[in-house]
Amino acid sequence: MAPAIATSGLTKRYGATLALDGLDLEVPEGIVFGFLGPNGAGKSTTIRLLMGLLRPTSGSATVLGLDALRQRELVHRRVGYLPGDFVAYRDLTGHEYLHYLAELRGDVETSEIDLLAKRFELDLDRHIGSLSHGNRQKVGIVQAFMHRPELVVLDEPTSGLDPLMQREFLALVREEREAGRTVFLSSHVLTEVEEIADVVGILRCGRLVATTEVDELRTRTRRRVELTFAGGEPVPSDALARVANVRQLDVEDRTAHVVIEGSMAELLRVAAPFGVDQVVSNEVDLEGIFLEYYGHEEG
Repeated sequence: MAPAIATSGLTKRYGATLALDGLDLEVPEGIVFGFLGPNGAGKSTTIRLLMGLLRPTSGSATVLGLDALRQRELVHRRVGYLPGDFVAYRDLTGHEYLHYLAELRGDVETSEIDLLAKRFELDLDRHIGSLSHGNRQKVGIVQAFMHRPELVVLDEPTSGLDPLMQREFLALVREEREAGRTVFLSSHVLTEVEEIADVVGILRCGRLVATTEVDELRTRTRRRVELTFAGGEPVPSDALARVANVRQLDVEDRTAHVVIEGSMAELLRVAAPFGVDQVVSNEVDLEGIFLEYYGHEEG
């Protein structure tokens, strides 16, 4: 089975600025792929190259087995796309704009437009120019999903959405995956990517620094744990320090402050006989992992 997206040495320069540096990437079909990185990392440049909106300086990209540049019209027919800077005709109502796009495509059930609009509480009778940023973003989401494409490419899709609509959007993405479709989601909102992505790629300064499954990435991250011991015996600092995945240990009064990589199971097994009174652990999330990749060099 061919990947939904594949790039080889994909590079884009703007004069002396290297926006994307030799990207080699494969996105299998039927997954949610989270494309992570701060603003300016090259995420939007990558997406524009995938959609054939930019010509690469070198390298190649295929989308659904089609050449992203030479066959971009075929790509656009089969892909749903929400750009990071989505704009629409301000003097049209949402209904007029979306049905105009539906007529151009010719493969959209108009009932699907109404269902999506209702789901996102979008008033299609209002002119797009009168809508708030969040409601204009809803128009963009509807146009990306309304033809039930094989692949959806989304650049910062929840920008401007309130928390309830963000939850609705994430539910929609899950449904697409359950239906066997592929979602390529570019974002710097780490919590939403953690919640729905199967695989993530982390982009830094135009280079892909990691591609891995979300669950695997979590096992490699570090968390801070505070173990407070009951009175009497000294804090077992030597025993805790010998735990294989402990990376840092500081003791203050009756509390051991531990930095641990991966599972806490062995640490808790070793600590338990010494009378642990309280355990406080910071939750593992992608933000901590993200900082692992970025913090050292940016510091």
